[in-house]
Amino acid sequence: MDITELSMNLSQGKVMNDVATAMLSKTMDMVEGQAQMFAEGIDMASPSLESLVYPTSGTQIDLRV
Repeated sequence: MDITELSMNLSQGKVMNDVATAMLSKTMDMVEGQAQMFAEGIDMASPSLESLVYPTSGTQIDLRV
């Protein structure tokens, strides 16, 4: 195998690896943003399960002095 051919193959492999890493990073950023938006949507849209079972739970406070 020729040294120049080996050098070109290694260089091309490094470039392809760098591109794949950059694309994976962008994809992870996008998915992280979508997951955050999804979690925020869940918090605002649905009541807790406990409030469905006990609708008056947490509406009154008993205090003794």
